[in-house]
Amino acid sequence: MSIFEAYESGEHESKVSHFAAIVKLAIIDGPINPEEETVLKRLAVKLDVSEEEVKPILKNPGKYHLIPPYSLEERIERLHDLWKIIYADHEIEEEERNLIFKYAIGLGFTEEKANEEIEKCMQVFDGDMEL
Repeated sequence: MSIFEAYESGEHESKVSHFAAIVKLAIIDGPINPEEETVLKRLAVKLDVSEEEVKPILKNPGKYHLIPPYSLEERIERLHDLWKIIYADHEIEEEERNLIFKYAIGLGFTEEKANEEIEKCMQVFDGDMEL
């Protein structure tokens, strides 16, 4: 296996783990609703996660460990993706807020930076701020 192939494999594995994190957020408040399903389909395409990969993730998203990307820009983009699924039903519950904080820490943000980014995302998704 070449270095390029190893890098591509690791990058895809990171995307699959990110998609699993999104699914965990989608199911935290109950079954996946139609709005969440639409967002999940879009994000699977964006992340290049195939239908064959999506099926086992939907059945057991907990078996996938979060693999954060290296760049700050990619980590912020991943946090933004997670917010898309939270706001698919136009509300955020306390459990979701706690889980998004844990994911922000898992993505490599400090507690202070995690809270700051979460507040920014809430403002963006509430319509108080533009991207």
